[in-house]
Amino acid sequence: MIVYRHCSKIGCSQPAVATLTYSHADQTAVLGPLSLQAEPHTYDLCQLHSDRLTAPRGWEIVRLALPDPGADPQGLTAVADAVSEPEEPEAPELSTEGLRPRSWLKPLSQPSAGQGGPADTGVVRPFRRSTPPERR
Repeated sequence: MIVYRHCSKIGCSQPAVATLTYSHADQTAVLGPLSLQAEPHTYDLCQLHSDRLTAPRGWEIVRLALPDPGADPQGLTAVADAVSEPEEPEAPELSTEGLRPRSWLKPLSQPSAGQGGPADTGVVRPFRRSTPPERR
């Protein structure tokens, strides 16, 4: 099953091929190849809507090169390239020569009933700094 993102234009169900980002401060819109992940402040556009894109008066549109839609319509090679892992060189074996064995601390012992801790009843009591006044 091939999952693709749809065009952000309302009513358009075509697959997205480009991503539109913009900067209000620079009055610039950038239309480039489809981003790897959908972002909340970007718009994914199909081929038709990316070709027809216009910007507000005074804004500049920067159009980055889009991939040829006829060459790989499903984007399978892009997915395969993203998933494939580069070969890693083998890690050299580490020597343990000259290392000390690690010493571990023993667990704390449980207080006995005579030390003010709870007896072996399994009941956990909250910590109190002082004895509460007796109720009348």
